[in-house]
Amino acid sequence: MQTKLAEFIKDTAAGREAEAILRKCVHCGFCTATCPTYQLLGDELDGPRGRIYLIKQVLEGAQPTDKTRTHLDRCLTCRACETTCPSGVQYARLADIGRAVVEMKTRRPLAERLRRGAIRHGIAEPALFDPLLKLGQALAPALPKSLRQAIPETREQTSWASVRHERRMLVLDGCVQPSLAPNINAAASRVLDALGIALVRESAAGCCGALDFHMNAQAQARARMRRLIDAWWHRIDGGIEAIVFTASGCGVMLKDYAHALADDPAYRAKAERISRLCKDLSEVVCAERDRLLALARTEATMPRIAFHAPCTLQHGLRLGPNIEGVLRDLGCRLVPVPDAHLCCGSAGTYSILQPELARRLKAKKQAALTSGRPEEILTANIGCLAHLQSGIDTPVRHWIEWVADRIGRPR
Repeated sequence: MQTKLAEFIKDTAAGREAEAILRKCVHCGFCTATCPTYQLLGDELDGPRGRIYLIKQVLEGAQPTDKTRTHLDRCLTCRACETTCPSGVQYARLADIGRAVVEMKTRRPLAERLRRGAIRHGIAEPALFDPLLKLGQALAPALPKSLRQAIPETREQTSWASVRHERRMLVLDGCVQPSLAPNINAAASRVLDALGIALVRESAAGCCGALDFHMNAQAQARARMRRLIDAWWHRIDGGIEAIVFTASGCGVMLKDYAHALADDPAYRAKAERISRLCKDLSEVVCAERDRLLALARTEATMPRIAFHAPCTLQHGLRLGPNIEGVLRDLGCRLVPVPDAHLCCGSAGTYSILQPELARRLKAKKQAALTSGRPEEILTANIGCLAHLQSGIDTPVRHWIEWVADRIGRPR
């Protein structure tokens, strides 16, 4: 795709990156076939190819409108288009650049700006999110059913394994996961302990910055990244083997720190080291597969499980098969999930900001996941877990919790 960028961005790092991405696009349209919002709305501008045209026009100097912003806001950034693209177009990177420019050149209504700011701070700050969640859970019995279903139930806090091995890995706690599903990282610690690895936490660590970044508050996101790096650095200097994440949405952001902070001379090298050290939990578990299988309990029946691979896992990290392989090895009978490549509609704050589209996507995903009559649904991202468990009878939990039970680690 030929382009001629406007003066305001032409000679910047973002402009050079955007131009290189745009030149890869050959207008083939393969991406539209796997785009969830195009499938729902049937509008070219609500598919990757149309959004690329909109971003191209803005970067060439056209004045973006509220309609431009709406079409970009409707994008889930699920990256299914990247998996499909035969030309290797890095759509998510281009979308980040385009959204930042559109956000700068248009003005949202005051009420919308206040709402987005409240969401960013309310979710990304555990000190705010946790008491708000507890208040919602306390009031839930008195709320209408539609609101009651949207509030996650209180989950049991199970035990963490003691730190007793020389091999040590640092885990990201995240912003909402400790409140919504406190057993995920606890279960991870017990599984890794059984594999001879100690999982350690850093109490001063906070949000990874993904939430701010994908709500076009990229300067604030980079500030969070720097704070997280500072909080972690003494652990990294202390010789931890890896940084482990149990939420694939956070993992995609952590893996991208080197790119996000490439222009920051004070943090560039540290960000590169963070990105190199980061591993999805499934990568660590797969590397110890033989030892894990030796720990597995023999069961009389093979449980029927549906695995939901989050978009960040299968399209962002390209690690979906890892977890499915572990589950099969441990005796799962994985039921087929139609259209497994499609997004569930959670997508960070998307389910809050685009509730109608998110509801439709969730209904389709829940129908696909339950079509094989599974006993349980497993996933790898806290956002997907919280989104999918609303309004469904089949239990939904993180895959590492199931693994911890399968190898008999005490709760």
